[in-house]
Amino acid sequence: MTEGNPASQEKMMTISLLIPCYNEESGIEASLLSCLRQTRPFDQLVFVNDCSTDRTLEILEKYRDRVTVVSTPKNTGNKSSAQEYGLRIVTGDILVTTDGDTLLDERFVEEIEKDFHDPEVAAVAGYVKSLPYNWLTLCRAFYYIVGQNLHKVAQNHLGYVFVMPGAASAFRTEVFRTCCTFDHDTITEDLDFTYKLHRSDLLIVYNQQAISYTQDPATLHGYTHQMRRWYSGGWQNLRKHISVTQHPIRAMELSLIYIEGIVFSTLLLVTPFINLYLSLGILAGYMCVVCILAAWAAWIGKRPGILLAPIPYLLLLYLNAYLFMETFFTEIIVQRKRLIWFKPDRVDIPFKTP
Repeated sequence: MTEGNPASQEKMMTISLLIPCYNEESGIEASLLSCLRQTRPFDQLVFVNDCSTDRTLEILEKYRDRVTVVSTPKNTGNKSSAQEYGLRIVTGDILVTTDGDTLLDERFVEEIEKDFHDPEVAAVAGYVKSLPYNWLTLCRAFYYIVGQNLHKVAQNHLGYVFVMPGAASAFRTEVFRTCCTFDHDTITEDLDFTYKLHRSDLLIVYNQQAISYTQDPATLHGYTHQMRRWYSGGWQNLRKHISVTQHPIRAMELSLIYIEGIVFSTLLLVTPFINLYLSLGILAGYMCVVCILAAWAAWIGKRPGILLAPIPYLLLLYLNAYLFMETFFTEIIVQRKRLIWFKPDRVDIPFKTP
């Protein structure tokens, strides 16, 4: 074979999938089938059953001739421990990680493979879409479109993708084994992995065509637990990897994310008690911006319903501000680390890609 020939590289490259599963009977079959229906097939599919107490294992067993199913000796209690257990049998050059409640677009593998033809690329961050269900998932769809089509695109141009999404990421397996070690000391392993790659000055690229569809929380209870986990994990990883701020670009990005978050959340929660009219003025200005972004997101995402997102988004705005400051106090001020992983609530969301 001729060295450097893309066609030769494509034949040589093998791609594995690793999915940890715990009580995913409502969606695991649809997720599995989406992985089997790829335009560029996976070379290996590994599903780790983390001692599920529902029908998850029974469903996976139906596909034993097409996927590898392993079960942990006992429930590990978190996603990263189940991933670590399954990583031992991964054989591919490239490792794709996603969740048991997630569907992969049929061209997902084909897209990420293109990026790995560049030998400098260590990891690829995909594009996450929210499966539609109710007003909460509508708000999350709005959040994803703004975050990924504006913020993450800018991060990609600056060479610092802030987070590899747990539902849509791919790594060179050898890089993952050596750099993305499982420390189990944060509650958001995807962000921990991202920081570790940046600390090693490895290249992460963002591919908007590598799409996954995830089941986001459809109840306020589930949403609150997820946001608390995300924010707690964000503070934990910032403390753990504070040395990344020595790089000017990374310091600028992280300052915008965290300092802006503290200032805005404080204004939102405290100003009403100081000056109600000022608070209403700030809120009105912010909501004007949100309405403009919602119109743009509805057009970009081809989901007209997002035009209605600003109405319920106002409620979540205050909830998010409270959770952001609560976790800041818990994780940074009193340094009481939260490592309990709450399994998201599941509802009967149709597992069909739009």
